[in-house]
Amino acid sequence: MVAPQKDPREEVIQAWYMDDSDEDQRLPHHREPKEFVSLDQLAELGVLSWRLDANNYETDEELKKIREDRGYSYMDFCEVCPEKLPNYEEKIKNFFEEHLHTDEEIRYAVAGSGYFDVRDRNERWIRVWLKKGGLIVLPAGIYHRFTLDTDNYIKAMRLFVGDPIWTPFNRPHDDLPARKEYLKTFVDKEAGEHAVAA
Repeated sequence: MVAPQKDPREEVIQAWYMDDSDEDQRLPHHREPKEFVSLDQLAELGVLSWRLDANNYETDEELKKIREDRGYSYMDFCEVCPEKLPNYEEKIKNFFEEHLHTDEEIRYAVAGSGYFDVRDRNERWIRVWLKKGGLIVLPAGIYHRFTLDTDNYIKAMRLFVGDPIWTPFNRPHDDLPARKEYLKTFVDKEAGEHAVAA
């Protein structure tokens, strides 16, 4: 019997349901027993992912194709660590405040690692561990937050369609068109499918 082939993205992106602990936000916060979330389940929430060659991001044809296909014309880098990020303590606190954006949030870890937490359809937190070589796209309108893990370092490529707008809208902002569109596309759609199946 042949074992199922492992998704290569899982080497650089893993996800699980979080516990309710108030311990250090940089800890994994697994539930007991651990409850992992597949990358396909993340995709159902609109969270897209790729595994890329972070050692050769300047010449990576797959990254170039993703950027062209999705219209990511803007690119820069953000290093998050106490030594490199001005106003580190304030920024890391702001990143961890639950918020949404009116555009996609695209992050490609070219070094280090960190956690992106997203809400599932039932408002439970899913922790997404992004490591070197992982690229994720959080859809516009999804509530999320970011923190470093215990290594305290990530260098992320930030991509954007057109001129970047990094404005966070802290929860609650359910009245924004981006939030309404997210709910219609990824949350209400699923609820409707379950009702039809019943």
